[in-house]
Amino acid sequence: MDGLNKQNENVTEQVILNAAREVFMEKGMDGARMQEIADKAGINKAMLHYYFRSKEKLFNKVFIEAFKEFWPQVEGAMTIETPYKAIESIVEAYIDTFIDKPFLPNFILAELHRTPDRFELLMKEIGINPKIIMTFLEKLMEEGHLKKTNSLNMIVNVISLCVFPFAARPLMMRLLMDNNEQIWDDFIQQRKETVMSVIKECYFMKA
Repeated sequence: MDGLNKQNENVTEQVILNAAREVFMEKGMDGARMQEIADKAGINKAMLHYYFRSKEKLFNKVFIEAFKEFWPQVEGAMTIETPYKAIESIVEAYIDTFIDKPFLPNFILAELHRTPDRFELLMKEIGINPKIIMTFLEKLMEEGHLKKTNSLNMIVNVISLCVFPFAARPLMMRLLMDNNEQIWDDFIQQRKETVMSVIKECYFMKA
């Protein structure tokens, strides 16, 4: 019976997280209301407070849930001995995360504009440190695998190549894809290869 109760609690918690994510996407952390989240989840406000004592804790949970699998993949990629495969794995981690969680890019961009300090603290809490990637790229440059260039520019370019299609999806779907989901799916499946082709041409030393 205890196992069944635990399973029901997990389902309810996930329903709450899904509802909260939608409200946070629309209203942001500051504009969201617990009652609105409870209504969207189909529960009463008392039950919402039973699972999450405050809006801030709920917001933090939504953010951490979105990133809990992403950053370990990036850190693992940097242990791969073959430089091309290592960067390819980083690109795959970004794109696979956004395929699985398409709400994430615009969610992050919106909150970064509203409350950059909160996002910085959350990223540190999770252990996300993009400077680690910069250090990794600089190491590959020193070893002669990559052209010597500004590592900050390189990491911004790599992340932008991965993130932009997801952030711009609503516009791309309307203007370029006739709102055809199959065109989008085909495009995004080819994206990893496209991004790596650009990185190889721009940054890798010629054989």
